[in-house]
Amino acid sequence: MPLTLRRAGPGDAAVIAEFNQRLAQESEGKTLDPAVLAAGVAAGLADPCKARYFVAEEDGLAVGQVMLTTEWSDWRNGWVWWIQSVYVRPEARRRGVFRALFQHAHEAARADPEVVGLRLYVERDNHAAQQTYQRLGMERTGYLVLERCPL
Repeated sequence: MPLTLRRAGPGDAAVIAEFNQRLAQESEGKTLDPAVLAAGVAAGLADPCKARYFVAEEDGLAVGQVMLTTEWSDWRNGWVWWIQSVYVRPEARRRGVFRALFQHAHEAARADPEVVGLRLYVERDNHAAQQTYQRLGMERTGYLVLERCPL
């Protein structure tokens, strides 16, 4: 079946929250607080300055998603788009769903003259995902992500 790629809207909040819950469990063994997650997804959907979600569908069923967030780079005088919340249903994996979502984001970034790059982060031990990203032209950086979360 052909994929349909589209910008997510408020009607997609439940499936995005479900995908994010699955993502956290599969990738990090974490169970997210459903109320906090639902509020976070709703806030991202309501405010494009916070996030933009894209959904891949087959026959009207959401099979994958990505979220884009932005970071201003004073070094590059442009926006870097971060690809986050990547999830593809297990039964839809290895069928080009993420590739299509990535290409959609890449084309949108190239169409915006203020966007200078795409970034993403991946779990250190998720070698399959790393290989997928590298096949799409993403390269390792010299950066290590550190955090203090929760504050």
